[in-house]
Amino acid sequence: MFDDSNIVVGLEIGTSKICVVVGEQNAEGALNIIGLGQSRSRGVRKGEICNPEQVEEDLRVAIFEAEQMADVEIRSVYLGVSGGHVRGFNNRGTHVVVSAEREITSDDVDDVIKNAKAINLPAENTVIHAVRQHFFVDGQDGVTNPVGMLGARLEVDMHVIHGHANRLQNAIRLVRGTQLEVDEIVFNGIAASLAMLTPEQKEMGALVIDIGGGTTEYVVYSDGAIRHTGVLAVGGDHVSNDLAYGLKVQLSRAEKLKIDHGSALVTDETKGQSISITNELGLELKRINTEHLQRIMSLRLEEIFRLIAQELEQAGLADYLRAGVFLCGGGSRVPGLVKLAENVFQMNVTPGHAGAVNGLTNTLDQPEFCAAIGLAKYGALKSRKRAKQRIVHNFLFTTGIKNAFDRLLKR
Repeated sequence: MFDDSNIVVGLEIGTSKICVVVGEQNAEGALNIIGLGQSRSRGVRKGEICNPEQVEEDLRVAIFEAEQMADVEIRSVYLGVSGGHVRGFNNRGTHVVVSAEREITSDDVDDVIKNAKAINLPAENTVIHAVRQHFFVDGQDGVTNPVGMLGARLEVDMHVIHGHANRLQNAIRLVRGTQLEVDEIVFNGIAASLAMLTPEQKEMGALVIDIGGGTTEYVVYSDGAIRHTGVLAVGGDHVSNDLAYGLKVQLSRAEKLKIDHGSALVTDETKGQSISITNELGLELKRINTEHLQRIMSLRLEEIFRLIAQELEQAGLADYLRAGVFLCGGGSRVPGLVKLAENVFQMNVTPGHAGAVNGLTNTLDQPEFCAAIGLAKYGALKSRKRAKQRIVHNFLFTTGIKNAFDRLLKR
């Protein structure tokens, strides 16, 4: 049995699957994946819960499977969230330094961050993340730590991700209904980025696209900070729906055709080819043109990429992605998708896998697990940060007592 105090758990409630990843932190703070649980996902549409009863039933299956593999009792999770209501934007906070010496202190930094977070959101929305980018001191940009510098005006740029409070609470309440606590909610796009990108890639500039069953999340990093985030309420399920409509077949049949014969690009060898669809007795019902099937898929997937590319162009970020594009999520498994993405974005595209995490087997190191692994990694980073804060607090507390005691002795 592992020490539960070192356990962090990531939970992704997706449109097509529920995934639970259990990680254990070692003495150095590194994360080791020790358990995985997954189940089909019913009652989730476009990344949001629409039938809590079904979702809870499937969640219990995934939790039980993860506990069995990791040999732990899961008590709390870092919960991934998504949905068309999730939005991200950049905001700048300003603070006037009032000390006589004009030396910037940690209190000044806290104040300017508070000002950057004081934003006018719709009444029904709440902040999910407020991610610090860079500071400005008297107009000097690119400052990472202004404490100790001299200045009259301190500014900070932050990226704020927010969503509809009640729709986020639906997921939180459901998890708590299974006797689990939610340590924190995390945007799935950020989680996937944590699992995939190295610090060097974040510094160079990278775009992460997570194509799930019902949504596509994307995150842009540049100069080591998050610059842009977004969600499209379109995913792999919509490709299946397009096939069902365009080929005039049942949705379950369309899903199987997508998996067995699908491609993001129309290949030369498929021209003139067809697929025979049979019934339970093996009798042919109809023939499907393979080129037609792949063209339907290609159009929908290209549309997803072009929507993201258009948004990045409008935000002025397209020229800052020197590390290229990174694809993950179950929808990224489609053959030819990397080439299609390269055609749209005109840059290097890397198929996704989780890096810099111990304990990954070939089974785990798959694109559909990136977000869940990233959630566990996010929890490990938060846990390490809290541990450091406790050490500093204990040191200051102990030092304060010692100093007070020394003063008493000198009287």
